[in-house]
Amino acid sequence: MKEIRGKLCIVTGAAKSIGFGIAERFSELGAKVILLDIDPLVIESAKKIADKGRDAEGYVLDISNQESVFVRFKEINDRLGSAYCLVNVAGIVSQKKIEEVTTNDWEKMMAVNVYGSFYCIQAVLAGMKEQKDGKIINFASKSGKTGSALMVPYSSAKGAIITMTQAIAYEVADYNIKVNAICPGIVDETGVWDSVSEGYIKNLKMDKDKVVTKFASKIPLGRLARIEDIVDYCEFLARSGEYCTGQALNISGGREMH
Repeated sequence: MKEIRGKLCIVTGAAKSIGFGIAERFSELGAKVILLDIDPLVIESAKKIADKGRDAEGYVLDISNQESVFVRFKEINDRLGSAYCLVNVAGIVSQKKIEEVTTNDWEKMMAVNVYGSFYCIQAVLAGMKEQKDGKIINFASKSGKTGSALMVPYSSAKGAIITMTQAIAYEVADYNIKVNAICPGIVDETGVWDSVSEGYIKNLKMDKDKVVTKFASKIPLGRLARIEDIVDYCEFLARSGEYCTGQALNISGGREMH
């Protein structure tokens, strides 16, 4: 597998959960890691990694603000050089009945999940093109392939990420930049699942244990995903996957198979 020691890897949505797990794994492999998140906790999260003697920095950033993204990424590039890997984990989720969805719900969902990921990609492309190498990993979802009830804006945004990934992969292939999306199913012990399960508890009028049982029963491998399941795939795409681009890889225990 490809050595990423000393290479710059940027992870958004890295204050905790999956994003933090990815940043921590990359740091264990010797990468220089930048953790970005709108949550100020990202500063402390980066410090936890740095305190282990690894190369990690954390910054508060609203990825839905294009100007702020460009300013922060330029500062990083000027000081540390071009990024080798960008992992767009940052995203939001909501759960509402169709009749309750507002224009503001749509705008916020697209601004964070789609525009924010795109802005970050724009910000790293020049450096990746110059070095003729790079990995971009976008976070889509099982819901981006088969839409989920009560999650119309979320499903739509994640579907957009898949086609955005494909379009960018075509455009940058000549520069040896590989662009892929991963499509997790339900990932346990994450803020997204906490938010979604709260919605199901309310809308389905079931307690959380029954909600977990209900959704786990739909998964051929019989359990929800774990954070390390997702981290493993990100490591594969960052260190290997040299003949893999424009793909939307399912990490759903068999719940999604296309």
